[in-house]
Amino acid sequence: MRFAVESWAPDYGSPTGAMGLVEGSTAVDPWAEAAVGEWAPRRPRATAPFDAVAFVDGVRRIDANVIVTSDAGDVHRGICASFAAGVVRCAATAEVVVAEVRRALFVPVEGAEALTTRHGRFDPFPTTSDEPDVVSLRLQRAMGDLEAEVARWADDVDVVVADGPLRGGLHAPGFVGYVKTHHATYGPALVREVVAALAPGERTPLLLLGAPWPRWSWYLRLPGEVHHGWAGIVRLEAVADTSVAEAVALADRVSATLPRFASVPQKDPRAPQNLVPIGGLERLLRHRLGDPDVLLRALRVAAAASA
Repeated sequence: MRFAVESWAPDYGSPTGAMGLVEGSTAVDPWAEAAVGEWAPRRPRATAPFDAVAFVDGVRRIDANVIVTSDAGDVHRGICASFAAGVVRCAATAEVVVAEVRRALFVPVEGAEALTTRHGRFDPFPTTSDEPDVVSLRLQRAMGDLEAEVARWADDVDVVVADGPLRGGLHAPGFVGYVKTHHATYGPALVREVVAALAPGERTPLLLLGAPWPRWSWYLRLPGEVHHGWAGIVRLEAVADTSVAEAVALADRVSATLPRFASVPQKDPRAPQNLVPIGGLERLLRHRLGDPDVLLRALRVAAAASA
């Protein structure tokens, strides 16, 4: 029997998902760049890394579970949450160019009023039900919308790397999605075999993924110890509005650029996948969210006043 200890700290789950990898249902064309006999690990072709890169990321936190009674007497569950998004630009130096914070009440009450507390205003965001999964997805979507909003500040760069799959306003030319947690695999078994064979700095050939919109994708192994086949593996995405040759050039330059930003275990519990600029931005954004105990007390005071 063989076993390996995952590099991520247990508090952050696993980069391959809690239930392991399952076969994705998205339509995949794995032969866009390479035919079946040519599918093998690839070093980025002789190309210079990008000089200026912007990273976009967001964080979220549930501040309180709440019970809201409408004017009609209906009772619903909801949450008060804080979320933030920002952009860090990396060239000769790293600079956070924008960091925005929002607070919201997520509840399925039509015409719900904002909750104003001493330390923040929680604006109403309607949901379709009070089921926890529905409310959580609404919070995730709100954070994604804020990420797309702040991404407009990512100017004067060669490429914008968005943490997570490309979605919404981030699904645009010049953006690359950065997926560090894997819940599904794409393509035939050959893809997984090549992923497991990647050396640090190598990538797979391109995949063409289908729904919800066409996009190029490839896997890259970041620097670090390789304890098992998926150690240090990330998946990248780019919009499929370019030729194969242009997509290959982008994949090579991105793959030549990102390894220099890889984190190390003694500094980040999600090394190497949680890139240094993203980790630093997350810490700043969580600080901007404020003290959770202070906000919880403020919400309780506001609730008592409303009663």
